[in-house]
Amino acid sequence: MKWLIRTFFKTIRAILGPIILFGDWITTPRGIKRSENEQQQIDAITANMRLYQFKTCPFCIKVRRAIKRQSLNIEFLDAQHNQEHREELMQGGGKVKVPCLKIIDDEGNDNWLYESSQIIDYLQDNAA
Repeated sequence: MKWLIRTFFKTIRAILGPIILFGDWITTPRGIKRSENEQQQIDAITANMRLYQFKTCPFCIKVRRAIKRQSLNIEFLDAQHNQEHREELMQGGGKVKVPCLKIIDDEGNDNWLYESSQIIDYLQDNAA
């Protein structure tokens, strides 16, 4: 019975995943236009940020859209299909839950934010 449920949900994800990604691609927001100097300052702030995500996760899409809207240069790491990134997330953050924003502060300490709304609020307050 367990395999039947898993197969059902894998099938649903296989069908809905491409539809979700296509919808996200069609409605991608435009980023903020900044001067070159301002954008370089923002890029320096976000240089030590990484977003661990699953490609079709709705909450990850929400965060990626907010990042695009604010024209932030943050590296996206696939924790679903890349075992190395998944292990980094487990070792550093303590759990495999996405979206997760890894923030490396000036002293080299890692901070991990897991909730999409908290990630977006942090980015608006500190990187925009």
